[in-house]
Amino acid sequence: MKRFKKDTPAYFDYKDAKTLLRYIDPYGKIEPIGKTSLSVKQQRQLATAIKRARHLALLPFVTSN
Repeated sequence: MKRFKKDTPAYFDYKDAKTLLRYIDPYGKIEPIGKTSLSVKQQRQLATAIKRARHLALLPFVTSN
């Protein structure tokens, strides 16, 4: 199920938490490349941006239930 291809940003900014939240599932995991339909390079940039945002406490490491 590919769902994000239309409005994919050219660059993933770690400060843009709203955009990064679209690529995180309800359990706090980064969505796989099959669901995001990003290129390999974009998926790596996304993962790096999410990890940086988590380190700066802009995104949670895990969700609270």
